[in-house]
Amino acid sequence: MWDAYKKGFKAYLQLEKSLADNSVAAYLRDLDLFLAFLAEKKKVLSPAQVQLRDLQGFLKWISGLGMSTASQARIISGLRAFYKYCRLEEICPEDPTVLLEAPKLRRRLPDVLSFEEIEAIIAGIDMSRPEGTRNKAILETMYSCGLRVSELVDLRISRLYLDVGFIRVLGKGDRERLVPIGRTATKYLKIYLREVRPELPVTKGNRDIVFLSKRGTKLSRVMIFYIIRDLAAKAGINKTVSPHTFRHSFATHLVEGGADLRAVQEMLGHQSITTTEIYTHLDREFLRKTLEKHHPGFR
Repeated sequence: MWDAYKKGFKAYLQLEKSLADNSVAAYLRDLDLFLAFLAEKKKVLSPAQVQLRDLQGFLKWISGLGMSTASQARIISGLRAFYKYCRLEEICPEDPTVLLEAPKLRRRLPDVLSFEEIEAIIAGIDMSRPEGTRNKAILETMYSCGLRVSELVDLRISRLYLDVGFIRVLGKGDRERLVPIGRTATKYLKIYLREVRPELPVTKGNRDIVFLSKRGTKLSRVMIFYIIRDLAAKAGINKTVSPHTFRHSFATHLVEGGADLRAVQEMLGHQSITTTEIYTHLDREFLRKTLEKHHPGFR
């Protein structure tokens, strides 16, 4: 039912708003996420039937996936753009996003996992199942390379140089970077590529995609959220854990270990060093908390 609306929305973004392809794709992903929510809740609604309470439920749902307030605000912005299009095309008599309150953005230090917590999450993977091998390769790669979830799901076999310990990543703004990959991640990637992936019925257009679902399709970002959220709960970790938590932890552990900030910037694919500098703040906060906990004279 929504395919025609999505097609029209895409044309509106391209022709009337003159947005770049990456921006159009981001708006459509936001809409797809909302449709995934409706499908999970078994709500068969047209755009005109969506009400404020449905959007509020969606906001609670994406928060439960571990998405940051910044990501939630961006997704709501995408839905607002869609309903602006619907109003212009007279698809909807009213805009249900008008009274929707996006989460307030505030700069805060993100949750970081200790190395022991990351090990506990990975140890919870059921390796007796084929997807267990895949999931272990996913998490080891995320932590070893500090990848964004979008970079992970788009990772290509043709961009793996495992024999020399590097992978080529396509990041934001289509900027490519070479990222070192550790021995453990390389080991489980090779096992997955050798023993699990060849058994999957790879669908058209996904021949070069590294991580696939049981149906042979590219994994969605939401699926990665689910995998990590469930494993964190299984490990008894009471933190907000998402794919980005692995990226934050990767960078924080590097900075705490004395890594050069420029090298961390390069590995993360940050265009500006100021973005990377948050990890020096994290490091200082770590030191402060350590003193507060263990130094009797620190107040």
